[in-house]
Order: sequence, then C-alpha cells, then structure tokens
Amino acid sequence: MLTLTPGATTLEQLERLWRDGVPARLDPAARAGVDAAAAAVKRAAMGNEAVYGVNTGFGKLASVKIAPGDTATLQRNLILSHCCGVGEALEVPATRLMMALKLLSLGRGASGVRWEVIALIEAMLERGVTPVVPVQGSVGASGDLAPLAHMTAAMIGAGEALYQGQRMSGAAALSAAGLEPVVLGAKEGLGLINGTQFSTALALVGLFEGWRNLLNALITSCLSTDAIMGSTAPLEPEIHSLRGHRGQIEVAQAMRDLMAGSVIRESHRDGDARVQDPYCIRCQPQVAGAAMDLLRFAATTLEVEANAVTDNPLVVSAGIISGGNFHAEPVAFAADIIALALAETGAIAQRRVALMVDPTLSHDLPPFLTPDPGLNSGYMIAEVTTAALMSENKHLANPCSTDSTPTSANQEDHVSMAAHGARRLGRMNANLSVILGVEALCASQGIDFRAPLATSAKLQAAMSVLRERAPGLGADRYLAPEIEAASALIRDGSLLRAARLEIVP
Repeated sequence: MLTLTPGATTLEQLERLWRDGVPARLDPAARAGVDAAAAAVKRAAMGNEAVYGVNTGFGKLASVKIAPGDTATLQRNLILSHCCGVGEALEVPATRLMMALKLLSLGRGASGVRWEVIALIEAMLERGVTPVVPVQGSVGASGDLAPLAHMTAAMIGAGEALYQGQRMSGAAALSAAGLEPVVLGAKEGLGLINGTQFSTALALVGLFEGWRNLLNALITSCLSTDAIMGSTAPLEPEIHSLRGHRGQIEVAQAMRDLMAGSVIRESHRDGDARVQDPYCIRCQPQVAGAAMDLLRFAATTLEVEANAVTDNPLVVSAGIISGGNFHAEPVAFAADIIALALAETGAIAQRRVALMVDPTLSHDLPPFLTPDPGLNSGYMIAEVTTAALMSENKHLANPCSTDSTPTSANQEDHVSMAAHGARRLGRMNANLSVILGVEALCASQGIDFRAPLATSAKLQAAMSVLRERAPGLGADRYLAPEIEAASALIRDGSLLRAARLEIVP
C-alpha cells in the first residue's frame, strides 16, 4: 500500500503504482483540510448567494440558480450528461494512475468534497474496481470532463467497471467488491470531473516508457558502434564538459562505461583509415543527451501537475473562487516535448540500423547482415519497418498544444488538447521500442560477424539476454516474432538490467 502525501508525491511513487499495480491511499493528515473545505461548500450550498458549481448550472448555464433540494440531482445529472467518451477503454494501469492523481488533487483540501468520496476511490484501488474510461472525448479544458465523468459514473453506480477481469455495470462491480455507491453532494461531481488527471496520467505513462526507451537507446547505440567498428573518441569527457549540457555529459559517461573493455574497439584503435564516423554514431551523446534533458524538463512539469489542484471553483482563503486551473496547457506542452524526444531518439536509431545493413557504410559487414546475401535477404525488410515507424513517429511528434478550438458555446474558447497529445505518446513509445529492438538484433548480428573479437562484458550480457529470444540469423526465417521479442525486452527493461544501466530522471 502506497501512502500518498498531497503536494509532495514523487514520480518514483507514481511509477511504482502504475507499473506494479499497488493500491494507494492518502496520508490521513490531509483529512482536516478536506473536511474544512467540504464544510465551506455545504454552507454555500445552503445560502442565497450564487456560487458556481455549488448552487448553479455549469459552463454556459452558470447563470441558472439551483434550489438546495436539487443539489444531489444536479451533481448526478452532471456526471451522466458528461459521459460522452468514445473509443477503446483506457488500460487498467493508466486508469488506476488517473484515480490516484485525483486522490492527490482532492487531498489538497481545496475541492470541497467529503472524505467519503476520497475513501471510495481508495477502496476501489485497493479492491480492484476499475472504471471503464473511453480514451477519446477530452480537449484538455475545462479539464478532462468526459474521461473523468466515466470514472465518476462507476463511483455512483452508473457506467461500467472492471472487477476481477470481468466487465460489468458500475453498480455490480461495487457490489461484488463489497462497496456502496456514493451519493454526490454539492460540488462533488464538479470536483471529480474538473481536472487534468486523465491527460496527466497518460503523459506520465509516456514519460515513464520514454525514459526506459531512451536508456535502452544507449545500449543499442553502443552495440551498433561495436558492430560497425566505430570510434569511442567522440565520447571523450572533455568534449562534453566543454558544451556543458547535463544530459549529454551523462550519456557520454554511460556509453563509455558500457563499452569499457571491448576487444572490438581496441582492435582498431590504431591504424584505422577512417577519420570520422557518421553522425548517427558520433553524435549519439548530443542527440540522446538533448532528449534526456527534454524528458527531465517534462518530468518536472508533470510532477508539479500530479500534485496540483486542477478543478474549479476552489475553496481558498478568500472564499469559493472560480479560476482556470483545469486548463491543461502545462500538460500539453510537456506531452509535446516528450514527443519530440521520442521522435528524435527513434530517428537517430533508425539511421544506425540503415548504416549496419548497408555494406558500403558498415565497415565490411555483409549486405543486410546475412551470411549468404542474395539467396537470403537478412534484415533488409526489418530495416524498412524501422523506417516506417520512424516516419510515423515524426508525424505524431507534430505539436498538439497549438491546435485549440472553441467549445461549449464559446464559453470554453481556448483549450489545450492535452488529452490526445498525451495519448499519442503510447503509440510513439511502442513504435520506438520496435526500432530499438531491431537495432539490437542488427547490432548483435554485426558483433557476431566480428568474432573472435568480442564486445564489452556489459554489452555481451545484454546480447546474451537477446540471444535467448532471438538466435543469430543464418538462413532467412520468419522474423516477426523475434522483432516482437526484442521489442518486449526493450519495454520490460531486461536489457537495462543485464547491462546494469540505471540513470535517474
């Protein structure tokens, strides 16, 4: 069980929740602030003054005053009417992360919900009740309304949820888990669906997967360097310290460590007629380092957002005030930045694949890395696949944050598009893991051709893990399962563990 402290939860905790499926609860110390805000909302709901979202309609209908007796109906209608999401269901780990982020936001004590609402989310996480949340329908302001409405629908016994692997009504899932639906009070529906937790959860997943892919790219690039008998001179520490970028310096250091002891490298340190390697080998620290810096920048933004209060209105010292924290522009920018890093990591990796299969550039490796070219095509079309995925990722990297459109009768006249900006990161990371998996296959094949010369111990350890799933390529064979297996080793961190590579964001 993870105990989350509102305002101070770390990305490490959130990644553990997402990867390992552990339940989470708020630090009980948050309750006093939550109860105080809920009491303020209750007083406002019983008063005569119009307070947005408490005793009024929503959005363009904010001028319509709602009688105290209709408060529960107002909140239920809000949830049901906003359940307009379409598309496939959000994956369970990401949905659970979204729920945890909602806990953190409500736990700051500015949303005005009762503690029993928080307790229900905690219980759903602990007992494995996961709302079915369609992934399409949010424009990232006024919050992720449709996705969060589907989450909330399950909490009130409507909508759908997953429980023990079965999809059923929200009411049935709660009942099967021994839980009761909540009857929403004043502002509670708005507090639950107004916020950036859907977009932020998907951006965090994109960050977590992207960081792992980036570290894998350091291993595959080192394998490729040895495969084409490239130089390690461009990894010289002073080169990178003279430029000064943290990511570049750390990438160069990691690559030096990974390649230390390579017999292949030592075999051509002297007397090599080549003066310089192509940029995809020589400039890996500059490109991967810049990507690392971008991911760290996005991580800083997303850690703040994960702990933020993003609904509206908010209970603050001056009263219950309408603002705009639901606007997900910071998340949209972070997602666009992550997308750039992913696209460029894949672009330079793909060029290394192309380098290795080209006999004019690979320093005497056979065409397409097959021992019998002509009769066999080797990795010819595997390289084409990486080119296709690289191009797809370039297209997906185009910014989403610049594509605003007015909604809700022009009341919400500028939106962030953070939701699909973050959602596309999943596809990009999947594509990138395949590119890197193919690079690992090609580079390992190239290194095998250098026998009896051997690569470094760390890189050999990574190759050994790969060879358990994909033996060296002799005669042509059905490659799709091996490409998937190599991609899976990238995604699950097996190569990182084998090479003992770890760099913290």
